[in-house]
Amino acid sequence: MTQVQMQPRPAVANPVHETVAEVMDAAGPQVCDDMSVEVALSVMAAARTGRLVVCDQDGQCTGLVTQTELTAVRASSAYTDRVRLRDILGDHGSFTSPVTTMAEAGHAMRSRRLGALPVVDKQGSALGVLALSR
Repeated sequence: MTQVQMQPRPAVANPVHETVAEVMDAAGPQVCDDMSVEVALSVMAAARTGRLVVCDQDGQCTGLVTQTELTAVRASSAYTDRVRLRDILGDHGSFTSPVTTMAEAGHAMRSRRLGALPVVDKQGSALGVLALSR
């Protein structure tokens, strides 16, 4: 059985947002990269979310997948029930630090055309998710 971790949303203390830590959302459901696409879509439906933070066996964040991406994979002619999240992560290895400024993170997300970006600590554990549109 694959473990799913939920984390509470952090409180935002200051309405003036200068760093990623001040505006990031909670990481939400975190799933292991050996999870199948079908199970990941079921987890998303149960959690009422459109994205999942993907971690390896050691709990290190390896990326983020969205419902749109998973639905497209499932609809492709190459899809089988053996496809795992690690197989489709591709260029999802973009992360940011909680101390990154919002200007820097926003620029990086726009240039890479990312709607959301995992926020990780120095050890690579997911702390939250930064989304361009909230």
